[in-house]
Amino acid sequence: MTIPSFAIGIAGGTGAGKTTVAREISENVGESVTLVALDNYYEDLSHMAFEERANVNYDHPSAFEWELLREHLDALLSGQAIEMPQYDFSEHLRKDETVHVEPGEVIILEGILALYDDDVNDMLDLHIYVETDADVRILRRIERDVVDRGRDLEGVMDQYLSTVKPMHEQFIEPTKKHADIIIPEGANSMAVTLLEEKVQAESGNVAEWAAREADLDTSERSR
Repeated sequence: MTIPSFAIGIAGGTGAGKTTVAREISENVGESVTLVALDNYYEDLSHMAFEERANVNYDHPSAFEWELLREHLDALLSGQAIEMPQYDFSEHLRKDETVHVEPGEVIILEGILALYDDDVNDMLDLHIYVETDADVRILRRIERDVVDRGRDLEGVMDQYLSTVKPMHEQFIEPTKKHADIIIPEGANSMAVTLLEEKVQAESGNVAEWAAREADLDTSERSR
C-alpha cells in the first residue's frame, strides 16, 4: 500500500531563512515530516582537485545532480526509503557515507533552487519562496561560511560578488513566479505558524487515509 505524501518546496536566496523555516516546521510537527536538503545533491566532484572544486559555481543550476534528486523525491512520494547523499562544504565534496531516509507524511525540499526544476515543481503540492533583504542575506552568508564552514572572509566575499549575487538575480529570484506563498523577511513567526498548521492538517489527512485503507484491508481479509 502506498501512502500519499504532501510535498512542499521552500526556495530563496542564500541566507534568506529558508533552512530555518524548514527546520522549525520539521521540529514542531514531528516525525511525520521528511526533510530533504537540496545542498546534499551537489554533483559528485571527487575527480577534481580541491583548487578546481573551490572555483566551481555552486549557485548555478548545473551544480546539482537533478536526476538523482528527481529519483529520490519520486521514491519518497511512492512510500519508499532512500539513501540520501551528504555533502562536505569545507572540502566541496560529496561524502562517502549516505543517510537512510524514510518517507514521511509530509516531504519538505529546501534549497536555493528548490523551485527551479519543472519536473520537481510538478511533484510539489505547495511552493514557497522566502524573500529577505540582500544586505541581511550577505551578512548571514558570511557568518555561516566563515564561522560554521571554516572559510576565509576574503574568499567568501569574492565568491559572493562573482557568482552568488549574479546567480541569485539570474536563476534564483525568478523562481518566485512558481511560488504559491512568498514569505517576507525570512522566518517570521506568523508565517511559520500558519505553515505548521497547514502541515499538521495534511499529516492528519494522510493518517485518516491510512486508517481507512487499513480498515478496508481488514474487512477484505475477514470475508
